[in-house]
Amino acid sequence: MIPCGGGKSIITAEMAKRTTDYGGRVLFLVHRRELCEQIERTFTDWGADMELCTVGMVQTVCRRLGKIQPPRLIITDENHHCLANSYRKIHAAFPDAFGVGVTATPVRLNGGGLGEINDRLIIGPSVRELIFRNCLADFDYYAPLVTDLSGLKRKSTGDFDQVQAAELLMQKAIYGDVLRHYRKLADGVKAICYCSTVRHSEEMAARFREAGIPAAHIDGNTPKDRRAEIIRDFRDNRLQILCNVDLISEGFDVPDCGCSILLRPTKSLTLFIQQAMRSMRYVPGKRAVIIDHVGNVHRHGLPDLDREWTLEPRPQRTKENLVHVRQCPECYFTHYTAPECPNCGHIYGKTREEILEEKKEQELVKLERRMEHVNSPADCKSVKELFALAKKKGYKPGWAYHQAKERGLLS
Repeated sequence: MIPCGGGKSIITAEMAKRTTDYGGRVLFLVHRRELCEQIERTFTDWGADMELCTVGMVQTVCRRLGKIQPPRLIITDENHHCLANSYRKIHAAFPDAFGVGVTATPVRLNGGGLGEINDRLIIGPSVRELIFRNCLADFDYYAPLVTDLSGLKRKSTGDFDQVQAAELLMQKAIYGDVLRHYRKLADGVKAICYCSTVRHSEEMAARFREAGIPAAHIDGNTPKDRRAEIIRDFRDNRLQILCNVDLISEGFDVPDCGCSILLRPTKSLTLFIQQAMRSMRYVPGKRAVIIDHVGNVHRHGLPDLDREWTLEPRPQRTKENLVHVRQCPECYFTHYTAPECPNCGHIYGKTREEILEEKKEQELVKLERRMEHVNSPADCKSVKELFALAKKKGYKPGWAYHQAKERGLLS
């Protein structure tokens, strides 16, 4: 397990190279056709012997099992899909092969564990560690203080009904105006906009163009040549906004951008992390901007939350264990929903229902990390957080001062 942008493609390319260097065959499984070419390109650039490597879609490999020479190593991309019958069929056909799965979130999209297939979980550096090492960009996260999606239907998978979500969003029944907040928070920054349905994505792209902001829509049915043209235009700055529905999430190779706009409410932690972190590729001196209009952060926490991963199934979510986030208007401390701020003691004067009734369309506010998830100097983004960490650990203020000087936070 390694976070999005942490180098999974390079790690698997090195595995493939070492295997083929000794004459072993490699089978690399992807779940989308468009991922095959970019994986083959990465493997070739890294020096793996492509005569011994097969990169293929799971469905295609299943149909051609009798024609594939037995691999020494099977690598599963986006391994949270591995419990599907198609993946099981492939592993059963090659029982002597070693298996490795890579993912940023070792849980199924519905929250199920992966222990039935995987017998060991190896956890790489955290998101915060990668930010500290300048491997990922730090970020500013904006979301409404409260959201109410209780009226949305749920599918059999447990996720929201995206058709109904799109209908609500296209009627502007969202918390914050997309164009206004983009211009306010990330004006001029290239952004990827994640929508609920194809129709929703097409309409959002049209709204951006009407506002004078170059934008385009792509989906899985966009012709290959047209899709390549749109990606090229985005890379060369002829497009500023790229609207899509889940396409640019799992492993899809797209040029760097500095902003993610979330317009797809989801119960899936995997999907949330993939989309929120798409803008966090490191660019010196720049911070990523994540604009979450649908309050996904309230269900999942911030992208750099220090989560405990396991191969066991995650407990079913209930109203009692959902992540509810609130930010204090006095000290800007973000914490679980409570009648008063645990940091400064500010007492909230209005209930959640009163806020919703008073202002259906809310301003988005910048969310900060909760200090209980800050456990080392590498986690701290400011002098204030270093002094808060010193207090939390019982250290003297001089320790925080020294750490701040060492990290260049004090001149």
